[in-house]
Amino acid sequence: MRDLLGLALRRNPKRAHLLVSNVLGKHVPQSPSTVYDAGYGLGRRVRDLLGPDEAARAVVLGYAETATALGHCVADGLGSAPYLHSTRRPVPGVNTAGGFEESHSHATSHLLLPEDPKLLAGPGPLVLVDDEFSTGNTVRNTIRDLHARHPRDWYVVVALVDMRSAADREALAAFAASLGARVDLVALATGTVALPPDVLAKGQALVAAQEAGAAAPPTRGAEAPAPPAFEARGAGRSPGASGVTRVALAWPAGVPDGGRHGFTPAHRETLAAALPAMAAGLAEALGDTPGRVLVLGTEELMYAPLALARELERQLAARHPHASTPEALDAPGSDQPPRTPQPPAALVRYSTTTRSPVLAVDDPGYAIRTRLVFPAHDDPADGPGERYAYNVAGAGFDAVVAVVDTAGDTPELHAPDGLLAHLAAQAGRVLLAVVPAYVPACATRTEPTPEQAQAQGHPHGHPRPRTYPHAPNPPHRPATDDRQEPIMSEPQHQGPPAGLPQPLRGPAFSSYAADDVGWLLQDLSDVALEAPTEEREEAIQAGGAHYAESLPVEYQPSAQYQELYQAALAASAARVARAVGTVTETVLAERSPRPVLVSLARAGTPVGVLMRRWAGHRHGLDLPHYAVSIVRGRGIDANALRWLAAHHDPADVVFVDGWTGKGAITRELTAALAEFPEFDPNIVVLADPGGCVATYGTREDFLIPSACLNSTVSGLISRTVLRADLVGPDDFHGAKFYRALAGADVSAEFVDTVAAHFGEVAEAVDAEVKELLAADRRPTWEGWAAVERISEEYGIHDVNLVKPGVGETTRVLLRRVPWKILAKRGAGADLGHVRLLAEQRGVPVEEVDGLPYTCVGLIHPHYTRGATGADGKAVTAP
Repeated sequence: MRDLLGLALRRNPKRAHLLVSNVLGKHVPQSPSTVYDAGYGLGRRVRDLLGPDEAARAVVLGYAETATALGHCVADGLGSAPYLHSTRRPVPGVNTAGGFEESHSHATSHLLLPEDPKLLAGPGPLVLVDDEFSTGNTVRNTIRDLHARHPRDWYVVVALVDMRSAADREALAAFAASLGARVDLVALATGTVALPPDVLAKGQALVAAQEAGAAAPPTRGAEAPAPPAFEARGAGRSPGASGVTRVALAWPAGVPDGGRHGFTPAHRETLAAALPAMAAGLAEALGDTPGRVLVLGTEELMYAPLALARELERQLAARHPHASTPEALDAPGSDQPPRTPQPPAALVRYSTTTRSPVLAVDDPGYAIRTRLVFPAHDDPADGPGERYAYNVAGAGFDAVVAVVDTAGDTPELHAPDGLLAHLAAQAGRVLLAVVPAYVPACATRTEPTPEQAQAQGHPHGHPRPRTYPHAPNPPHRPATDDRQEPIMSEPQHQGPPAGLPQPLRGPAFSSYAADDVGWLLQDLSDVALEAPTEEREEAIQAGGAHYAESLPVEYQPSAQYQELYQAALAASAARVARAVGTVTETVLAERSPRPVLVSLARAGTPVGVLMRRWAGHRHGLDLPHYAVSIVRGRGIDANALRWLAAHHDPADVVFVDGWTGKGAITRELTAALAEFPEFDPNIVVLADPGGCVATYGTREDFLIPSACLNSTVSGLISRTVLRADLVGPDDFHGAKFYRALAGADVSAEFVDTVAAHFGEVAEAVDAEVKELLAADRRPTWEGWAAVERISEEYGIHDVNLVKPGVGETTRVLLRRVPWKILAKRGAGADLGHVRLLAEQRGVPVEEVDGLPYTCVGLIHPHYTRGATGADGKAVTAP
């Protein structure tokens, strides 16, 4: 086990430690034949386990980014198996065949993007490959998602090491039994990791202490040993990539650069035939005395550089039969200090860059001795960020062969602070080999002309991809104005604009925990958007402004109102918990076994957080949850939808709101999604008193306490804002984070109070869901008919000024200029806060019979500021 693994500390708030593989070729440079043989041998063992018939039907699935090459090698060992690996690189025009979360990772979302949609649909065994098997959570998440789509009888999990606890082993066995499927495990070695209870806190403290105490690196030569926690940033040589030699690769046409979109046995044979010539070109460029050579892949691009390195190793060994053995270069983490022996005639090592942030400490017993830090150079969908190459600095390499795909051959790669410059500071020679990134037939790409590329600063004039960053240079064709080239058919809408950021998360944006929700919004906290309520209402009704172009001044509840809220929460928490459980179980049963919850900001957000909590409580699921903006009359944030489509399977997306009133937002969403037909427009809500949806927790119009307050129960986030001078065509809608209201925030308390009742309502939820699944739940639109009737009876003649239900009535009193409140005769405690707010604002409450809602709020019709009295209170007659 110690030969296979070393130990390091993550710079990651979710997990303290990292098991560093010595045979994976990711963090520790290793002989490419050693790396390949480990995976290939595992594949042979899987073939023996399955037998020839089942092996012939098997499909291999690897995990990005670490196990992409390992999965390839396992597929090679199986011989006849096609291969696919997950990816964090969305590709416009390629539909996802599934997705899952890796909860402990620094970048959690995985996409499955096979070019052949039937690749994962067959009944044969599915072989899942990862570098380590630590808890089994990621594997269970994957199998759960794929089994729901395409059930099969046999799964085989492959890993270099199996480090599960006894409880984790039992959990996988129980999971397999629940599916009625066989799940086997194949690994090189088995062990355990013992962690103290406070490991995360201790790990974070150690990382902080090491990074705070790390001295600035001195200027040094390429072969000098690294100082403690050295982060090489081009020290030792003048930065820049001027010493880089580009080596052309005769990559075989039609062969993918890896398994991102599928890799078949035929691809494997074609590549194998082309490798000798490609490696010979590299060997020629290295010259007669290549010395110590590192072949360095990049992130998910691991198999192509491994194959090149392995063939290069074979050829150089044949040319230089008396070269030193690999042991001449000590692996970081050994019990001896690094040596600098005389350069051998040839020695080849292989590793790749990574996204994974790990602490570097130059200690013989520590696995990550040094790290190179450089900016991302492949225009990643989640925005710019740091990338790393470990155990390269100070390792004494004479030459580095950097292998990138065309998506990564960008100005950032060649910049003074880019990867090539840092490599040039560590080695005498740097070669650059570019593999053409594979373009699936169903994808679309948009590329600039060579002249535009030159203007963008690309050192070689190669077109830098824009909308689709993974396409090789297109064949010659007549110039057009926009250079757009659909490869098969144009999608019905564009892909995500380049540069869209990752979702905003707490605590930087919102008071919710980072895992609770990601906000697909832009932060407008520093923009003055609030206006007095009367001014807003007059402008809105006069047609001079839209309600989403400004924000009401946040209502600050009185002590009496806060007491009323607390009483309402205590009285209704169990009722809310039951509705949360009912709607969540219905979604899991009918919509997706692993839904992606997308709440409509902001009333839907507390409900989405609670649904996520329920799924974790009852089923151990870690569901993705995002919040997006939808604006009446202007639709949903299209860029947010494009981001979701690029990162998740749209078929799994479930839109969530708090409640329905008359169903305006339900209709708005349906209309908006006409341009995005891959999304299901059927919204789910906690309460549906209007009879507007088919999936709900209840159709009773009862008080949901989160409706009583504004931002202080919704993560301190404002209503969403859509204004042309603030939100451009490639931006998310905006919102504000009211940090100053933290002292009054009850967002976490609301969620925790409701979630505390999950256990006691579980039995009732199960019974209710059973009834609902068999019931006729088609929308009746009863609420809409009632609103139209009330609008005419009260002379309003505008359904937008009639706000039915407890939640909408509360909003009228908090954010608009109310005229009067209609209350169902005999309504009790659910209206306590409504009566108090109405009294404070001088709004009459009229009790009526035959009301399908508990209450209805009427906004003042044809409002002007002259329609209020001298005290600012509303008049009582039209």
